[in-house]
Amino acid sequence: MSITQENVLEALRTVPEPDLKKDLVTLNMIKDILVDGKNISFTVVLTTPACPLKEVIRKSCTAAIHELVAADAVVTVNMTADVTTGRFNSGPILPGVKNIIAVSSGKGGVGKSTITANLAVALAKSGAKVGIIDADISGPSIPTMFDVEDVRPNVIENESGKPTIIPIEQYGVKLISIGFLSDPESAVVWRGPMASSALRQFISDCDWGELDYLLFDMPPGTSDIHLTLVQTVPVTGAIVITTPQKVALADATRGLQMFRQPQVNVPILGIIENMAWFTPAELPNNKYYIFGQDGGKKLAEKFDVPLLGQIPIVQSIRESGDMGKPAIINQDEISAIAFKLLAETVAQQVAIRNASLAETKKVDIKV
Repeated sequence: MSITQENVLEALRTVPEPDLKKDLVTLNMIKDILVDGKNISFTVVLTTPACPLKEVIRKSCTAAIHELVAADAVVTVNMTADVTTGRFNSGPILPGVKNIIAVSSGKGGVGKSTITANLAVALAKSGAKVGIIDADISGPSIPTMFDVEDVRPNVIENESGKPTIIPIEQYGVKLISIGFLSDPESAVVWRGPMASSALRQFISDCDWGELDYLLFDMPPGTSDIHLTLVQTVPVTGAIVITTPQKVALADATRGLQMFRQPQVNVPILGIIENMAWFTPAELPNNKYYIFGQDGGKKLAEKFDVPLLGQIPIVQSIRESGDMGKPAIINQDEISAIAFKLLAETVAQQVAIRNASLAETKKVDIKV
């Protein structure tokens, strides 16, 4: 009996998407089925190019065809990706941006900007379109992290004659920061309304184009900037960065609870435990818990949110940040592997959030 496209579809109805808990056909993840005798090919459209389970899905598809269609079929499973979004009616602000992610921390010094930079580059290396808004107006770090401290963005007029900022692009990531517009050795001493106005300009007066993920490197704590963000755009989700020690966990708890307030109601994508342990380059299998052990993991368990990753202290992370070359670029190092896994987990949680939760709405807070 000859093999038909319907035979292939019926077999693939038995293959679940591991995170979304529905089959690939129901999720409209199968396209371009071609059958030529015993040769079968089709494309699986993943929810993100950083999908950590692509090989699991590929093997499951092949096994289903061999079991339910033809044991001797020659199966070619092509993989592509179309990043999902919860912004179905995104409106005039950031219309081409699929996911807006706040990267936050309760306190300074926990490596939030380092995490943001490496996460963004890791997502870009996977094939996603990524941007960063450096929302830490008084302490911008992104220009240093990307070795673009002396670069200035171009300003053009858009079709309606409005001045529009063109973000700087480095390592495949679009960037904007107050650090591009001010003297790097001068302090930005602004009251809250001025800082909030700058953030709104970064959101609405920049040409971001089409992006899969726009990361906001937030200032420490819970401030005007956080309120401005959630009042200006619907935020897909928030990531909370902490280190393992008690003082950091207390502040991370407050930061997490801010997003969970009923009037804010931004989903928590998860917690990242940075500086989870120290690993010397010459002893890659050794772990020294100099700031305590599993503090971020315990915090994630307490609030029933995912632990997105535990990032070690490695000297190369600091060196890479100082050189403006994020550690993820050095493919084989311990830190690069950790950031690659982190990006896959973050992308996975964004896809789960978009499939399981309603669109986050822009909030109206009277303060």
